[in-house]
Amino acid sequence: MKFLSPAFWLLPASMSRQIILVTGAARSGKSEWAEELAQRSHKRVTYVATAQLDAADPEWQQRIQRHQQRRPAAWATEWVPEKLAAAIQFMTEEDCFLVDSLGTWLANLLALDEQTWQAQEAGLLQQLEQTAGTVILVAEETGWGVVPAYAAGRLFRDRLGNLIRQVGAIADTVYLVTGGYAVNVSAIGIPLPQPTDRP
Repeated sequence: MKFLSPAFWLLPASMSRQIILVTGAARSGKSEWAEELAQRSHKRVTYVATAQLDAADPEWQQRIQRHQQRRPAAWATEWVPEKLAAAIQFMTEEDCFLVDSLGTWLANLLALDEQTWQAQEAGLLQQLEQTAGTVILVAEETGWGVVPAYAAGRLFRDRLGNLIRQVGAIADTVYLVTGGYAVNVSAIGIPLPQPTDRP
């Protein structure tokens, strides 16, 4: 898919270090937009896949294959289901890492107790602030529907919502992808204070 977009959506060529957050609903096109941004970075791109490979789930395998076929052959791929902070620790100015996705990464760690999860979350945020390269993070917006009827669903929704908000606070650019458009919400929005009511 080729995106035609206004000039202000282009990545500034002078910025060697950038954090970019791309959020949206399922099938909104957020991954495609993130891939377009990665290509526009003109850097050495590594696709950081947070999914767990599951040979027993053919439909999931097909989804992964479709993503792989869409990406340029020159991109490297790293499978990082859990240790995301460590994966971006040694990035250079020439690197662009596309992390797809934060929701899948969080789901892999959902069984962690709250204290251990917060340590994982803090470690990722700290590493993002210290990175020398460009990191593009894809995240799912899951809180726009009904409150999940089961505890694990509510925990996932709450943790992901908090994580997206914190990543957005340190990101240079935040995009919301919806209705066939990528909207630069960091350019038109008003920043909110960080939440103080964490569980």
